[in-house]
Amino acid sequence: MAAAVVTKTAWKLQEITAHSSNVSSLVLGKNSGRLLATGGDDCRVNIWSVNKPNCIMSLTGHTTPVESVKISINEELIVAGSQSGSIRIWDLEAAKLLRTLMGHKANICSLDFHPFGGFVASGSMDTNVKLWDVRRKGCVYRYKGHTQAVRCLRFSPDGKWLASSSDDHTVKLWDLAAGKIMCEFTEHTGPVNVVEFHPNEYLLASRSSDRTIRFWDLEKFQVVSCIEEEAIPVRCVLFNPDGCCLYAGCQDALRVYGWEPERCFDVVMVNWGKVADLSVCNNQLIGVSFSQSIVSSFVVDLNRVSKCRSGLHGLVRDDKPLVPPVPMGSSLRRIYDRPSTTCSRPQRMKQNSESERRSPSSEDDREEKESTAEIKNPEDYKEIFQPKNAITRTPPCKSEPFPAPPEDEPTLAKETSRPSQVADSQTPLPSQENPVPIQRPPVAASTPVTRVEPSVIPAARNEPIGLKASDFLPAVKNQSLTEIVDDEAMSQIRKGHDTMCVVLTSRHKNLDVVRAKWSTGDIKTSMDSAVDMNDLSVVVDLLNIINQKASLWKLDLCTVVLPQVEKLLQSKYESYVQTGCTSLKLILQRFLPLIMDILAAPPSVGVDISREERLHKCRLCYKQLKNISNIIKNKCGLSGRHGSAFCELHLLMAVLE
Repeated sequence: MAAAVVTKTAWKLQEITAHSSNVSSLVLGKNSGRLLATGGDDCRVNIWSVNKPNCIMSLTGHTTPVESVKISINEELIVAGSQSGSIRIWDLEAAKLLRTLMGHKANICSLDFHPFGGFVASGSMDTNVKLWDVRRKGCVYRYKGHTQAVRCLRFSPDGKWLASSSDDHTVKLWDLAAGKIMCEFTEHTGPVNVVEFHPNEYLLASRSSDRTIRFWDLEKFQVVSCIEEEAIPVRCVLFNPDGCCLYAGCQDALRVYGWEPERCFDVVMVNWGKVADLSVCNNQLIGVSFSQSIVSSFVVDLNRVSKCRSGLHGLVRDDKPLVPPVPMGSSLRRIYDRPSTTCSRPQRMKQNSESERRSPSSEDDREEKESTAEIKNPEDYKEIFQPKNAITRTPPCKSEPFPAPPEDEPTLAKETSRPSQVADSQTPLPSQENPVPIQRPPVAASTPVTRVEPSVIPAARNEPIGLKASDFLPAVKNQSLTEIVDDEAMSQIRKGHDTMCVVLTSRHKNLDVVRAKWSTGDIKTSMDSAVDMNDLSVVVDLLNIINQKASLWKLDLCTVVLPQVEKLLQSKYESYVQTGCTSLKLILQRFLPLIMDILAAPPSVGVDISREERLHKCRLCYKQLKNISNIIKNKCGLSGRHGSAFCELHLLMAVLE
């Protein structure tokens, strides 16, 4: 009898088709954990109630893909930023457009609502951070200092500071009242994607593509600790509401971290793919992820997760025993003073930047006509946003925890661990007592025989990049089979095993050759050998290492890499395209001004062999960049993340035209 009531620690709640095109951004309401907003390449913002299949409301008005969305603290307003740089704010209760804010010149990468006042912060690919007054539709202040795209913004819990992170590897802390920078943290060696304030203490967490999570003391302005991530990077982070630990959403798991000293308390396997946001409610962690037009929601039961030293797994970098830490919640550092009234200090700064306001009434009228809030589900809309009791917040603060489904049978354990197929049903009804494999077809059906191969293969996939697993497996003749006997499955796998081993052995030999060249310290020779192998996967592996350290780049290396970048940008693999964009961006930022200066310089008098060699390399690079610029120009019209990257590269290459 006891085995029948064992429930899962983590499960898939539901899966919905959120947009008619790719989903580009999504966010959870942090107050209730029950409100979900998605932005898509179809230029719409759709509002959902978590665990309900139908869209509550669809907000229109943007004319370019929606790149960033954010829900206000009280869940009454939503702000969305587009690829063109425009920002729109909607009132969810009134179901209408509240404000349109213009001023950024490129993609909106990050947004955040002030915790107490009617202010919104926006970060853009144009490197600027702006603070907006929602009530007066004006730009209060512009914070300059970042040199690359601003990826994340967060207000401090007391509303006095604003933290910003950027692709320029820095985290900046701004004083809103003074309108100037307080501190700059420069210890990260890669783009910083996420920043998050501790809910109580003067502590800030930041996550970078250098695969570290750093914790910063905001009194002493120094590093408290640094956590080195596992092979699979963290995509989003969230402090527990009481501040006892930090949750980190990875590609395949939820990790629970402590910081004094740095350690991993617990790891929960959750195959949620591209997890984009986390929220905690009723001692459950809600996580949402997206892949193309599909949005999935997952639940982790925090009652069964270790959040303190009792569940200590050891140091992140070391498994040696630790001295028990000082309990969280003691007076290690200052606590935020939360004002009881709205923040009014930034309002006075508005006078210094009056010229940045744009609020003509005729334009407001035009925007009202162009922007609509289509209520798709009136019943859910009235229940959530227009409760009969006017005092009740939206959505209702009291919500029941999601019921946990029963634990799977042991024979299904392997199937549930596969990232591409989560075994949980789309609706977590405990009454579904027989989750037999008939409802989830199977191992054999995962072989893409009849499915058309996508034009771009996403990086998050359960297959080796650069290898098509179906080429090494026999075709499935009878797709209606719902079960495969173990012996049959093993025999099918073994048939392609030898071929797969040959392919992987060849790739391993190629990497060994490159590694031997690398050990000599000659980066160009290593790249030459990788190129000679005519295997793009080896080139990508090598570039991913070189891209982490900009000082490794030299002009002669550019002449070898640029032809490979041209191939990567036209690859069908998303990871190849991302690597190509990163390498090209580094080359343009470091060498394009030098190349243009050398080509524009008058010829030297006499014989200067080194200058002639440098001039030859610059001409070669210039010719290759011109070829690549045509590819970039053709791909600028793409929507979504790739379109944003190509637009940024196009701006950097404008000098070539």
